[in-house]
Amino acid sequence: MGEEKKADVFLDLSGVMCPMNFVKTKLELEEMEEGQILKVIIDDGEPVRNVPRSVKAEGHKILELEETDDGHFSLVIEKVDS
Repeated sequence: MGEEKKADVFLDLSGVMCPMNFVKTKLELEEMEEGQILKVIIDDGEPVRNVPRSVKAEGHKILELEETDDGHFSLVIEKVDS
């Protein structure tokens, strides 16, 4: 069993349209220290397709991506300084 890390920062972007999901996620990550954990709630559709891919392309680690009970997605990211 992997150890579950507690999120340092929580960002609820449910109801936010693309591309603002990634913009807000990126701005939040820029304020964080390397190794900190960001948990983001995003919508199904474009956000769940685009945000994880864009975050990974920036060099950060995707620790978790799972659907929540209310139809949104929980995306857990570890900040990596590039």
